[in-house]
Amino acid sequence: MEARAHMTVTHAQDEAAAVAAAERVVKVHLALVEKLRPGITAIEIDRLVGDALESLGATSCFLGYRVRGHPPYPSHACISVNDCVVHGTHLSEKAPLAEGDLLKVDVGVRHRGFIGDAAWTYSIGSQTELGRRLQQCGRESLRRGIEAMRVGRPLVEWARAVQEHVERECGFHLVRGLGGHGIGRSLHEPPFISNVVPTYPGEWNEAWKPFEAGMLLAVEPMIAVSSSETRSEGREWPIRTADGSLSVHYEADVLVTPQGPRNLTAELFDLPDVVGR
Repeated sequence: MEARAHMTVTHAQDEAAAVAAAERVVKVHLALVEKLRPGITAIEIDRLVGDALESLGATSCFLGYRVRGHPPYPSHACISVNDCVVHGTHLSEKAPLAEGDLLKVDVGVRHRGFIGDAAWTYSIGSQTELGRRLQQCGRESLRRGIEAMRVGRPLVEWARAVQEHVERECGFHLVRGLGGHGIGRSLHEPPFISNVVPTYPGEWNEAWKPFEAGMLLAVEPMIAVSSSETRSEGREWPIRTADGSLSVHYEADVLVTPQGPRNLTAELFDLPDVVGR
């Protein structure tokens, strides 16, 4: 079967729609940081996301999302705490957030026919030293990876930049088997963007595909303290670190242009690491 082609943003009206969707993701995060605090629950967070989306004239592209082997995704956002790397739900994260917890919020927006999809990690109330190092590593790896997204360079350049910082400089572990993806009119489009350089043939078939002008990509380092492996339970959505170690998740929407990468969610870098002090 022929592989599905990736979408390229070539028309001004499509670029404007992609920018508008990404802006709404940022605005949801900005609304959240005013409300996140120790004691808040995942149910309350998801309600806040739903309300913010409604006020922005957008809908969640996660709510009801289907993947074979899983029930429809039940939440407006992915709400993942501590060892939960990604895909935590308002039902799976039952305990109220506690001082020092690492909260990952992944917001997916559908607006004017386009998708916005970006995640950020917050320390709740205060920041542990390990949490600080993880957050700093995550933000910097995302920044370096985006800088490598240049027209004509292979996709693997993203992974090289991210992996060099996370594993060699910071001593943490990138989660294997998860990565970024194309976005556009649907949530998950080609190509897959691995966060690690392939080590055997067939591990990442698109690694040497070049970045092209007009590619719209959601890139997302997922980092754990002491394991690159994950675990999940049956048909449940949450993906956790195999050894229970802490994790962070950062994600940005990037439009590749002849002038260089354009981070449509760049304002996320201005968000505070610690919320609800």
